[in-house]
Amino acid sequence: MGDRFDAVVIGAGVIGLTTALRLQQASARVAVVTAEPSAETTSSVAAAVWYPTRTRFEPRVLEWATRTHDEFARQVADGVPGVVMRPTRMLLRGPIHDVPWWAAALPDLRTLRGDEVRAPFSGGWAFTVPTVEMSRYLPWLQQTFAAAGGTLIHRRIDALEQACTWAPVVVNASGLGARALCGDTDVRPVRGQLVLVANPGLHISVRDEDNADGYTYVHPRSTDIVLGGTFEIGEWDTTPSPSTAAAILRRCTELLPELAGAPVLGHQVGLRPLRDSGVRLEADPRPPGRIRRLVHNYGHGGAGVTLAWGCADAATALVQQPR
Repeated sequence: MGDRFDAVVIGAGVIGLTTALRLQQASARVAVVTAEPSAETTSSVAAAVWYPTRTRFEPRVLEWATRTHDEFARQVADGVPGVVMRPTRMLLRGPIHDVPWWAAALPDLRTLRGDEVRAPFSGGWAFTVPTVEMSRYLPWLQQTFAAAGGTLIHRRIDALEQACTWAPVVVNASGLGARALCGDTDVRPVRGQLVLVANPGLHISVRDEDNADGYTYVHPRSTDIVLGGTFEIGEWDTTPSPSTAAAILRRCTELLPELAGAPVLGHQVGLRPLRDSGVRLEADPRPPGRIRRLVHNYGHGGAGVTLAWGCADAATALVQQPR
């Protein structure tokens, strides 16, 4: 029986769907195989602001981040649903560090002026970055993929070689699932809890990078605000903790008093797919079973949206390399 597709992507989060679209643009017939609908993936609950959260500098990571920033900027200009460029402030409490490595991807990063900083902060940076509302963006990705002839297959697979059912070329974008599919114990969950509140009129994203009480950020969206958060390595529990939610609300309200009394709209928890040794983006030298080419694209931790399009470009290039 002939192959139904040229390539199959495992995973329907933002990494899987962007990779599938890039493969389509390279003239491949593509299927996406996923155990969960996109609306139930970790990507669906991401705050989804361009920012390489807890990501170590590597030249290739900066390239991925830059390519992704530029692609989102183009999508904003094209009116893609859920994508906007949002002014952002990063506040620091201690001595001002060197300009962060990822600043090279941004055209407008500047040091905050004295009148833009108040105690307990010592300074920080202002910049503009893409913000993505995943409840609108993931459906757009999926619809764009389908409109170009893509097929979404809802199936749980237990081994990578099962993907040969659909295509000889496989891209593994399974995120946290790669821990079992690849036996990659470097992949661990990082629990992130968020609180969603009604937006009282804020439009600037704010990060308190050095808060000793915990990870703190405020990300406005079109109709609500994402308050965060947590970065709990190795925690699998996806049930929102009331005490954690209360702590998030307290920290964020201390940061921006305008949030006081904002109605709480919901609580969300996602498990970021962290890989201790960094993103795995490579062609597997020994693909299992009858897979002719296997490209891995997983382990993005909290930077999936930030690196998605750059990684999709790199994964597509690996698929296209001569065998």
